[in-house]
Amino acid sequence: MTKNACFNAYLDFLGCLPQHHPATAPLYGPMKVAAHQDMLAIFGRNGAQSAQANGIGDLQLPYFRMGNIDSVNLFDIDELIIFSFYRQNAQRYRRALDIGANIGLHSIVMAKLGIQVSSYEPDPIHYDRFAENVERNGVVSLIKPVKAAVSDKAGKAQFVRVLGNTTGSHLAGAKSNPYGDLERFDVDIVDFRSLIQGIDLIKLDAEGEEAKILLTTDAKDWATMDAIVEIGNAENAKLIFDHFQALGINLFSQKNAWSRVPDLAGIPSSYKEGSLFISSKSAMPWNPA
Repeated sequence: MTKNACFNAYLDFLGCLPQHHPATAPLYGPMKVAAHQDMLAIFGRNGAQSAQANGIGDLQLPYFRMGNIDSVNLFDIDELIIFSFYRQNAQRYRRALDIGANIGLHSIVMAKLGIQVSSYEPDPIHYDRFAENVERNGVVSLIKPVKAAVSDKAGKAQFVRVLGNTTGSHLAGAKSNPYGDLERFDVDIVDFRSLIQGIDLIKLDAEGEEAKILLTTDAKDWATMDAIVEIGNAENAKLIFDHFQALGINLFSQKNAWSRVPDLAGIPSSYKEGSLFISSKSAMPWNPA
């Protein structure tokens, strides 16, 4: 199988069979292992670092180390699930926010699908690589990159770079026990409320800051807006569940095969349990609009 056919096979399969997305599903573990090996062959240090994806086009991501992990991990199974969702729903969404953009892969996939993206990444090393990747992929006109973090208020704060895994870097205080060697420096923070006017899709990976951000919303914000969210801990999971229960806004979780979450037990409480989809829709759309 060619690299393009392999990449498309994952997007096609994952888009058709969301019942296999929970980490507890029988096929999930084997798919995760196989996907990592296949993506390593395509996007690893010795791979082409590009693939032609149906509906997306030529996707290029040069190899990049982020401590003990690397850019291949940005194509792990849970990310491929989200890319499949973007592709299936490209006609549904026109303007997106990417909060925690890292080196830009989610923003680039959305932009190649024709979605206008405002992207926020506070780590200057990631941001610089993000800007290079945006230019390399020819989507400069569709992505607005901003070197800043997002939270519940504007200002400045200390940022903690986790050298062993820079994808886990975060605003100081967002994680109770940051691990390994750390660097600390100040970053700009943008108020989430100032960003959401006209936005219809949010990808939120804020490394522990997600509850602060989401608790600023009210029911009317979700009339035409959806979000795909990574939740970092059990405390944030409860805060988010309680908030959206009170608002009457639906929650759908990868943990529950994207069915509606009836209680707190259905909410992911770490990245290992996948993502949460927030929407006023009655179901998560796993078919094209």
